[in-house]
Amino acid sequence: MLLLEELPGFLTVLLNLHMRFDSVYVQKEPITFTSTNPLGDCPGSLNGAMRNPSKCLIVVQEWWGMNEQIKEQARQIGKMDKFVTLVPDLYRGQVAKTVVEAIHLTSNLDYSGAVKDIQGAAQFLLKSGCKKVGITGFCMGGSLSLAAAVLVPEISAAAPFYGIPPASLADVSTIKIPLQCHFGKNDTSNTANPEKYGELRQRLDAGGVDYEFYEYDAGHAFTNPLSTNYNKTIAELSVGRMIDFMNKHLA
Repeated sequence: MLLLEELPGFLTVLLNLHMRFDSVYVQKEPITFTSTNPLGDCPGSLNGAMRNPSKCLIVVQEWWGMNEQIKEQARQIGKMDKFVTLVPDLYRGQVAKTVVEAIHLTSNLDYSGAVKDIQGAAQFLLKSGCKKVGITGFCMGGSLSLAAAVLVPEISAAAPFYGIPPASLADVSTIKIPLQCHFGKNDTSNTANPEKYGELRQRLDAGGVDYEFYEYDAGHAFTNPLSTNYNKTIAELSVGRMIDFMNKHLA
């Protein structure tokens, strides 16, 4: 039986245990944050210790949606170097299981609205105590990461993977923040093949953008373990470079 005079000490132990637990990696899902997207507030998956957040990273989905793969990828990125990560659910609960479904969802996505969701995610993280916010994304998420580098002033650094936004969405030559790009030499997609990312580099050079650019002997979606193009060695190398880049620019 706990004696009354022992209660203060017992409460102190509980508080210390709570603080110790809250300082380790945790997952909070779903969360909802404010967005000026006409669809309204955006849900997402938040990972990390929010008691004293420092380095915060938005991780943007592939065209499949906020599925288990992208949530796990965000969790692993967070665990690699104590990042708080937030995956915005741009499809608001919809997840594609087939290519046909993915084409339907991405074709119907309001990309300007998605950028507003990303801005809402960045504002949420900053209001939660993050000192700086970076962004990374894959495929469609890479495209939106580049667009956010242009259009979202709350973003401090961007590292897109195999994705390029249309010029109608964002003029990448106007990017003013540090940028690191990752593409595959064997990418045969319509939007991120060597010809397309060659044009991207030309636009970045024309604008005097501060950027790093990495090409790999890999195809599209080389970091996704569910893709036939997955390359474990290159995935670890490229994501490791992204982590080092974010550590440098979010410090």
